[in-house]
Amino acid sequence: MAKESDTEELARRAAAGDSAALDALLAAIGPRVLEQCGRFLPCRQDAEEAAQDALLQVARHIHRFEGRSLFSTWLHTVVANCARQTYRSLRRRSAERPSALLPVEVADPRTTSVIAGSRLDLLDALDRLEAHRPELATALVLRDVCQLDYQEIAGQLGIPIGTLKSRIHHARRYLRETLRGS
Repeated sequence: MAKESDTEELARRAAAGDSAALDALLAAIGPRVLEQCGRFLPCRQDAEEAAQDALLQVARHIHRFEGRSLFSTWLHTVVANCARQTYRSLRRRSAERPSALLPVEVADPRTTSVIAGSRLDLLDALDRLEAHRPELATALVLRDVCQLDYQEIAGQLGIPIGTLKSRIHHARRYLRETLRGS
């Protein structure tokens, strides 16, 4: 895996239009992108689908990376959005599936991971939060799921740290209430 400084340099060159740098960048970040998608999606195939989408988004939109923040911070945002979009797409496809033609397997609680079930509950709660207050969802995902520090997130979002902390506090409170069933 490439060093962080090498990745940042590749990203700057790729954003400036260097196609060889873009190819090298995508190869360098691929494993990290898959790992990050796996934080959102418990099924490996789903994480792989999200990772492919994220890499495609990086390739298509690298020109939007302006270098105001670290590339890794920009990448976290892309990965989080792609992983959540993949989850929404999978949920929508599952709901649209005619149950008479394709039986839906009910998860066996004896073999279903508690962690996987919790992630799915969290993704559902994040979707509800995003529908009402997208700015809260973004801040929370970057802090609690992607584990970025406050300074990086504030720079990426272009807001003061105090505002960021307030958004995260409100988002956590919303998720707590939603997950408790309040």
